[in-house]
This record gives sequence, C-alpha cells and structure tokens, in this order.
Amino acid sequence: MSDHPVRPLADRFRGFFPVVVDVETGGFNCATDALLEIAAITLRQDENGLLHVDERLHAHIAPFPGANLEKAALEFTGIDPFHPLRPSEEEGVALRRIFEVIRKAQKAAGCKRTVLVGHNAHFDLDFLNAAITRNHLKNASPFHPFSVFDTVTLAGLAYGQTVLARACAAAGIDFDNREAHSALYDAHRTADLYCAIVNQWWEKIGPPPGNDESSEEVSP
Repeated sequence: MSDHPVRPLADRFRGFFPVVVDVETGGFNCATDALLEIAAITLRQDENGLLHVDERLHAHIAPFPGANLEKAALEFTGIDPFHPLRPSEEEGVALRRIFEVIRKAQKAAGCKRTVLVGHNAHFDLDFLNAAITRNHLKNASPFHPFSVFDTVTLAGLAYGQTVLARACAAAGIDFDNREAHSALYDAHRTADLYCAIVNQWWEKIGPPPGNDESSEEVSP
C-alpha cells in the first residue's frame, strides 16, 4: 500500500483517460489494409491509487469494401476473415459500440479525453484513425488523434525489454505465446504491463507534481 496521497484518476495524466487498445490487421498499411480485430480495455483506480483492468471490449471486424488482405499477415495472426462461423461486425458499428462504452467510463472518471495505451501504440492508433475517417466517426471517437502512451518505451525504461512477451516476463506477468496475436489477449497483457509499471512508479517514487489542468479542456 502506498503512503502517497491518492489523487483522482482525472488528475493523474493531465485529464487523460488511459484505454489499452490492440488491433489485428490484414497488413501494415493503415490506408489500404483491413482492420480485422480490435480490443479495448478500460482501467480503474483503487482506493490506494493503483490501476487495474476494468472493462474488456472486443470485436471481430469484417474487412471494409476494397480492403487489402496480405497473405503473410493472415498466416501470422491465424485469422480467416471470411470463415462462416466468425462473428464479424461492420467496422463502423463495432467502433461506435466500443466508443460509447469508453465515453461513459471516461465521463465517470472525470476525464476530458481518452488516450490510447498500446504496445507500439502508433500502429494501433494509425489503424484506428483510418477506420474513424472511413466511417465518419471523428465526433464519436473519444481518443486523442495523435497522443499515445506506449508500453514499448515504458517497458524499456522499467525492465530493459521492448518485446511484449519478454517485458511481461520481466514484470512477473504470465504470457502464453499460443494465445498471442489475439487482440483481446494482447490488449489484456499490455494492460497488465502498463498497470504494473505505473503502479511500481506510484509505490516506489510517488505521484508526479500536481497540476490544475484536469479541470480544463485538454489541448494537444
């Protein structure tokens, strides 16, 4: 248990609400390649100021019309986008559903904007932003358009590791490589890693200096 005074979540990250996101895709080009799976995990803060996994959101997504699908990417993830038993949603429908839940959690936490937490976070944000643009969801999205919290950088600082599985091992978090490359599994492990790093900082070093920006509109 930390001896540091507990501040509201809205005061901890400049008014940002951290949400862990992982995507699986049909390639590396966010402009042309399909978004096939997305998972988003919200976080909660306990009475001691420690972060924990809260809600887990997930969707299998049907390739958008004209989407490119790279054979190597599908073999890597093991996803068959057209399998008859795959419970796919149209990407706009899936994102609206996920955004609605995140917005409610963000509001409940008193935060002004959601920030994407990810492992190589800009990859996930680029695909998310491309889907937002395709589906005209700019006003529906809670996410900051370019700011991220990247667990690659944080894990490199905390543990000297940048690969997700190795960073988790260094943090004492179980990681099953057979489950990897599922958006929900990778997002959950990334969330566990992010919480471990933030909680370690909170307990050993203490909170950063207070700020009064949480009550203001968050700017870039």
